[in-house]
Amino acid sequence: MRKLLSAGNPDAALLYLYLTSGNSMEGAEADLNFGNSRLSCASATLRQLGLIQEEHPSHIAPGERPSYTEGDVLNAMDADASFRGLYGEIQRVLGRSLNTEELKIVLGFVRYLGLPADVITVLVCYCKERARQRGSLRNPSLRTIEKEAYAWAERGIDTVEEAAAFIQAQNVRNSRLHRLMDILQIRGRRLTPAEERYANNWLELGFDEESIGLAYERTCLNTGGLNWAYMNTILQRWHEKGLHDVQSIQNGDQKPVPKGASGQLGEAELEAIQKLMREG
Repeated sequence: MRKLLSAGNPDAALLYLYLTSGNSMEGAEADLNFGNSRLSCASATLRQLGLIQEEHPSHIAPGERPSYTEGDVLNAMDADASFRGLYGEIQRVLGRSLNTEELKIVLGFVRYLGLPADVITVLVCYCKERARQRGSLRNPSLRTIEKEAYAWAERGIDTVEEAAAFIQAQNVRNSRLHRLMDILQIRGRRLTPAEERYANNWLELGFDEESIGLAYERTCLNTGGLNWAYMNTILQRWHEKGLHDVQSIQNGDQKPVPKGASGQLGEAELEAIQKLMREG
């Protein structure tokens, strides 16, 4: 429910209800009065949210990555109007001319990865915006864009609808990460890759911001500050017990208090402390 609401896509929500009611994707277009484009966008959104597991094959061919020559680029410029248009559009987005080596990379997007020109344009715009959000004053290099292109091809992103759904899912994820950073009082810097993996995992397990905030409070009380491993142990313990919101956590993570005792730690906190002691 949280994933569907965060996506802000009514068509995706309707399609999800339709599919989980026992219907097949083949009948959705007619039954829901969706056009092909609406259905493609809605199903792409559900795939990117991880709510349906419909196969979408990778576009990366097995074997060695091909090596293109200057002659290959010149031939493509002469014979392929679509490639010429793509080349010009990428230069416009990046605000500079592309050299021959960079054109070879773009040719690989088209010929090896099999990405359509409009999807490549969206890809370049996405990489440029991502660099801006990360505080970079420079546009991304073609090598950086190439890395993302391979990731898209691996995920089977080959239509504008798939690309839009992926970008929307990334925006939702980034928005939740920013709110999480506020809860953890992390300001003036980005999360490290290890910290981001922790945070993404907690969100994917279904914890909301309030429950993560509660885990943070308990971590600070028991360790004196933010300790990612300790906090992760608490949240993993809650997840194993099916506790993902504050109310269920408060009701389900209470250790029996012996007569005359007070200030007892919850089971998750005790397990976190024991784990840290074992690991030194």
